[in-house]
Amino acid sequence: MPEEKKATGSKSSVVKKLKATAAAGAYQKQWFFDMKARVEREGCDFAILNADVPMEIFRAMDIPFVVNQWWAAICGAKRMTRKYAQLMTDNGYRNDLNSYDAQALAESFDPDDHKLDEEGKPLGPWGGLPKPTISITRLTGDCQSKIFGLIAQNYGADLYVMENTVARKTPLNWYELTADRWEELYDKDRIDLAVEELKALISYLEMKTGKMMDMNKLQHVMDLINEQEGYYKKIRDMIAASHPVPVTVVDTINAVMQAQWQRGTEWAAAHAKSLYEEIKELIDKGEAAVPNEKYRLMWLGRGMWQDFGFYQRFEQKYGAVFMWSMYLAMGADAYIRNHVEEDPLRALAARFIGMEDFLHMPPWNSEWFVQQAKQNDIDGVVYMIPENDMQAVEGSYFIKKRLEEAGFPVLAFHADPVNPRKWNAETMTNLVDEFIENRVIPNKEAKEAKK
Repeated sequence: MPEEKKATGSKSSVVKKLKATAAAGAYQKQWFFDMKARVEREGCDFAILNADVPMEIFRAMDIPFVVNQWWAAICGAKRMTRKYAQLMTDNGYRNDLNSYDAQALAESFDPDDHKLDEEGKPLGPWGGLPKPTISITRLTGDCQSKIFGLIAQNYGADLYVMENTVARKTPLNWYELTADRWEELYDKDRIDLAVEELKALISYLEMKTGKMMDMNKLQHVMDLINEQEGYYKKIRDMIAASHPVPVTVVDTINAVMQAQWQRGTEWAAAHAKSLYEEIKELIDKGEAAVPNEKYRLMWLGRGMWQDFGFYQRFEQKYGAVFMWSMYLAMGADAYIRNHVEEDPLRALAARFIGMEDFLHMPPWNSEWFVQQAKQNDIDGVVYMIPENDMQAVEGSYFIKKRLEEAGFPVLAFHADPVNPRKWNAETMTNLVDEFIENRVIPNKEAKEAKK
């Protein structure tokens, strides 16, 4: 175990243990450099996408793209967000703007983005984004739509907006239906509309880029995603059944998040297999991420990209392990679509309309969180609710209420996953300390006394 260090400010050490995590980090950096070089060399179109936009279309058509939320995580990890927050302020934007979605917009105001320092190192994160020619989002939040509009305006890019529909059904066991029974799970008219939207997007991209869609390539992309997410399902379930757990969210969030933005590639499928094999080997050897594991914690919300060491501060002191996050679990239950060969476009439509349901719509998400908490023998839930992001906040009351009704203590707090102005490591560490001491430990002792 690494030596425990006092949390101060917004930066602390973090220890990642898996080879697959390191491999994913190295790959994404090299992939970005190669993609950027290609855009600059070929002068081809480059798209910035919101996370709930069907990237599979761009993958199948070989159109270079970056996902906005992935880029925000990179900016956070590279500690660029303090500078970008100031740039937003200097350009007249509110201090309470949703910074997680606004990193690419903030970067568009950075005069030093593509410059090098005296040592030849880039001043912007990885030398900055290529200039987007396409900015594309869904109508899932007013702020988000405006941000993408401003990105398009600042870069002189096309703005393309897709619809969002709301579920009329509330099947509490949706995670049992998504892989094979998605036609039954979602309203037929929702899928029909989404298919037509995908066709319209394809037509636009064909006209814009000169590239043509090949449905065989799309099917191959979908097949690779099923393979990748199938390994994530195995990993998720293996970890849930392990006492003690072999890995923590420090490894799984980083390994899976990075590969998810590459989903539909041979590399991502192979990486998921290597992650599975590495974790299975640890389990077979009986290795523990934290030898003194006593309390299993669930992390709800986005990754704490600016301070990943936060997750490890409670291991030595309490034996408290952050062992669950949505990054691994949601791919296992929400992304797989079997029978792709019958209609790959319709299968994709069923995937992307379902993302908003399970991420932001109680009771879809709240019941799933309860099911996952039970499956993973969770002792306490730490729930980071992003500030000023109504899309992510809207179901928080019901999520917290349902988990506590099911017997799981919940610590809910507002913070920002990338903005250091809104994060104090020492304060937040003390908050979790109190939660563990006053709620998690007594609650578990009470449960064990009843056995």
